[in-house]
Amino acid sequence: MKTKTKSKWKIIGFSIAGVIVAVMAFIGYEYYQLQPKKHFTSIPVVSNSENKDNSDIQEIQNVEVSEPIFNILLIGSDQRIGQKVGHSDSMILVHVDLTKNEYHAVSIPRDTRVHLDGYGYTKLTSVQYIMQAKNGSKEGIETAVKAVGELMGVPINYYVETNFYGFQALVDSVDGIEMNVPFDVKLTHPWYPENKDKIITAGTYSFDGKMVTEVVHERYSLKNGEYGRQQLQVEALKGIAKKSLSPNNIGNLPDLVDSIPEFIVATNMTTSDMLSLGLAGKDFDPDTQLTYHQLVGSGQTLYDDILKAKNSQIVLNQQQIQELINTYFISES
Repeated sequence: MKTKTKSKWKIIGFSIAGVIVAVMAFIGYEYYQLQPKKHFTSIPVVSNSENKDNSDIQEIQNVEVSEPIFNILLIGSDQRIGQKVGHSDSMILVHVDLTKNEYHAVSIPRDTRVHLDGYGYTKLTSVQYIMQAKNGSKEGIETAVKAVGELMGVPINYYVETNFYGFQALVDSVDGIEMNVPFDVKLTHPWYPENKDKIITAGTYSFDGKMVTEVVHERYSLKNGEYGRQQLQVEALKGIAKKSLSPNNIGNLPDLVDSIPEFIVATNMTTSDMLSLGLAGKDFDPDTQLTYHQLVGSGQTLYDDILKAKNSQIVLNQQQIQELINTYFISES
């Protein structure tokens, strides 16, 4: 009887051990597949600079690549809760080279003059709004992505859009961030009335989501206006990346990615795309791995074909764009 009991428990023990081994093998396989060189072998192309026709949104095509190198467009919109349309309020194009663990980011001024097929010339910030109002959210953002791709002359593979509420929630999800504020900031147009005219002097601060969104929203009080705001936005992104990809938090990455719908308005990145990118960026040091660029154009008063009136627009130097792209956004591989 005792022998049968021992045999029974031995079988159960082996069964449990087998399940554990199978689970560990599955986890190991999944982790292996998430390694960038294994995961990013086929990537989408939302915007192809060779196709300048924005009149019809074509189905996004995937292309095979030999190395995990691609472009991501980060968009911050002014879309409010309950609204179905919004302007592209901030745009940062990031060239990701996971073979070298190098990242190049360039801010694109929201008031950049662009041509929207079927409408004429307008501000880049208006492209998403007008196309969302006409054809819905997906076409609105994809048209904006294509406008940026055409302007910059590079294919854009992924896009991630958030808004004020999502950005605040993202910062709070990692329990706040350390953010460098490179110059004094006076909050002239805060989201929260209690912060009206508050001054944040240059320095490094521990900010919660509420204060981060206040700081990166400000531009009117800044010496360099929109260009100063772009710098603040990049400093906030650095803080988020440092916190979420630190050794202490990398284990929480799957939970953070699972909660992405709370922060993101729209994206074409899958959960596994985000996890693989996160794994590639563990121990990320933006001070050595991220290089930031700005495009400084000429401010002009020009006719806006959508608004049927003149307004202030920024005309970018195409030669500067081409030099930037050739130097930092085109891989040698």
